[in-house]
Amino acid sequence: GLTQAIASYGLPVRETLSTYRERHPRGSAGDLLAAVLTDWYWRKPAVRLAEAHARHNPATYMYEFAWRSPQFNGRLGACHGLEVPFVFDKLGNGMEPLLGTNPPQKLADVMHAAWVAFAGKGDPGWPKYELKRRATMRFDTMSQIVDDPRSMERTLWEGVR
Repeated sequence: GLTQAIASYGLPVRETLSTYRERHPRGSAGDLLAAVLTDWYWRKPAVRLAEAHARHNPATYMYEFAWRSPQFNGRLGACHGLEVPFVFDKLGNGMEPLLGTNPPQKLADVMHAAWVAFAGKGDPGWPKYELKRRATMRFDTMSQIVDDPRSMERTLWEGVR
């Protein structure tokens, strides 16, 4: 079950359950497991890479894509790769099965502009990722800079992944 999966990742079971339940108060055991797996496979490696890069190169930037696809009754969430059509401002072109029929063009405009700015000038338009602040651009229908997002989970994984 869920507790065995958490233990298999080397996480403290009670603290992990408490941390993830706080983030997902109505989540099922499957939802909590999906959140742990997402952190294991995607979020923690990205954070560790940003930390290592920031120690040696001040031009380090971090983002989180938070817009949730409405497809499959919202079960896709902000899944891996969902941001790609927004980055390249290609919301049509057969992407409807993943994005739905009315994805937010404003989000594509903002993300595409950030990537063009980064490619052209080396600065996407938000603060650098420094270990004291951990400024992260959270892209959503209302995009904003968030300092040290998901800090409880980040701390939980210290020394584990």
